[in-house]
Amino acid sequence: MSTPGAFRAFRIHNDGAGYRGGIETLAADALSPGEVLVQVAYSSINFKDALAGTGKGKILRQYPLNGGIDVSGTVVASTDPAFKEGDAVLCTGSGLSETRDGGYGEYVRLPSAWTIRLPKGLSLRDSMIIGTAGFTAALALLRMEDNRQTPALGPLAVTGASGGVGMLAIDIFTRAGYAVHAISGKAAHFDFLRDLGAAECIDRHQLVFSGKPMDSARFGGALDNVGGSMLAGLLPLIAPYGNVAICGNAGGIDFESTVMPFIIRGASLLGIASAGTARDIRDRVWERLSSDWKPQHLERIATREVTLEQLPEVFPRMLAGDSFGRTVVSVGNAS
Repeated sequence: MSTPGAFRAFRIHNDGAGYRGGIETLAADALSPGEVLVQVAYSSINFKDALAGTGKGKILRQYPLNGGIDVSGTVVASTDPAFKEGDAVLCTGSGLSETRDGGYGEYVRLPSAWTIRLPKGLSLRDSMIIGTAGFTAALALLRMEDNRQTPALGPLAVTGASGGVGMLAIDIFTRAGYAVHAISGKAAHFDFLRDLGAAECIDRHQLVFSGKPMDSARFGGALDNVGGSMLAGLLPLIAPYGNVAICGNAGGIDFESTVMPFIIRGASLLGIASAGTARDIRDRVWERLSSDWKPQHLERIATREVTLEQLPEVFPRMLAGDSFGRTVVSVGNAS
């Protein structure tokens, strides 16, 4: 493979002309520094990407940058002997579309320290259906199990279950042997969630918390994408020594609770920040995602595939809550 001349990218600016993003033509020397130059095959769209692409959230820490916090593709050049031309690789988080150019371009340059060789058992497209969403769900389960979570403690609740993280969590947790209780405000999607493996679906609008510091244990643990009153309500329902992993704040950044679930039942609250995950843990997560935790319904969860040019029409819909499943961005030709 030859190194690129000019190539297309969705680039985001914030300067005297205002905040804007769109397709531009770039040269390889305009990319952020790194040891591994990758011809991009796929990326994905996460809520964070929609915030960055529209300027509705403060995601980028410098400008201009190419958007896209996820990327997969093929190495075309490397100054690190650990990677050679033709290697299939991926990267999620790790500063992409925050402090360095991300996956919304036909090429990306990555630091070798954060470049993951594509695990056997996954295609480049598979890895982007999983992307940051699935990585977050699997990281949550890894941390929970490192803290002694087991199926014997009881079912795992998944809030925001009809979102990308939630859907992949249902699939991954079920593969790992857990009964999953999906909590969502979108009852129309319950049949779909059951097909992914949910043992029970709970309508968020009909879920009433007692408000007591402690209540009867209902869940062995939980993955919470919502925060706010949902997180406060879940904690008193967690079985002794169960874990609640928190990875989102769709319901707000504040919550009120008591120490009782922690000091009486030994419950643990685990923060999941996938973007800055240490390399050794990343490797553990992707190894599981490509083997015993590999989601079985990736093609169903990938409900849409778009091009770079279609990104501006997808971002507002996602921010408005008018999206379902995972959206894959097809950048180049690969499997």
